[in-house]
Amino acid sequence: MIRFACPGCGREFNVPNHYAGKHAVCKTCDHAVVVPQSSDLPPIRNPAPSSAKLPVRMRRLIADLRQMNEAFGNGSILRVLEVAGDPAEIYKIEFNVRGIETLKSKRPVFRDRHVAEIRLTSGYPRLAPACRMLTPIFHPNIDESAICVGDHWVAGERLIDLVVRIGQMIAYQEYNIKSPLNGEAAMWADLHPEALPVDPRDLFQ
Repeated sequence: MIRFACPGCGREFNVPNHYAGKHAVCKTCDHAVVVPQSSDLPPIRNPAPSSAKLPVRMRRLIADLRQMNEAFGNGSILRVLEVAGDPAEIYKIEFNVRGIETLKSKRPVFRDRHVAEIRLTSGYPRLAPACRMLTPIFHPNIDESAICVGDHWVAGERLIDLVVRIGQMIAYQEYNIKSPLNGEAAMWADLHPEALPVDPRDLFQ
C-alpha cells in the first residue's frame, strides 16, 4: 500500500501500489493530487486517537502554518510578521514589493513596503480568506476594507499561493479594471498600461 497526504488539506490516503503515478482530486478540498511512487508519510506507530480525529479544517490550518513558515518565515520579499490563533487563523504578511500608495498631482507616489492581514474564517477553505491591507495602497481591486481575491479562490488553493497573488496585485502584475473596488485606480491603470507593472520581479521565487 502507498500512504500519502493531500498537499491542499493534509488528508491522508492509503491506496494499492498499482495506483502509483495516477492523477486524482481530493474529495475533501478539491486539490489535484498525484499518487507518489512510494509512501511519503512516516510509518504509523500507534498515533494518538486525538490526532487521528482532527477535523479537516484544523488539519488544513496546521498544514497552512507549516507551509507559510517554510515559504515566508525568513523571507526578504514576502515575510510572515505575526500569527494569531491556535491553530493559526490570522496572519500579518509583509510585502517588500513596489506598489502605488496614492496619486499626487496625477502622478503615482510609490511605496516599497506593505502589510496585509489574512483572516481564515469559519468557512475556510471552502470560502476565501478575508484579506485587507493595513498600509495605504492605490489599486483597482483593493480598498480600505478588502482585497478582492474571492473571484479566483478555490478550496484547493494553497495559502502560500494566495500570498504570492496578493504580492502580484500590489506590484500591478495582476489587476482587473472591469469590476474594480477603486474606480479611480482602475481608470489610472487603464490610461497608463505602459507604466505597469511597477515591480516586475517574479514573486514565485
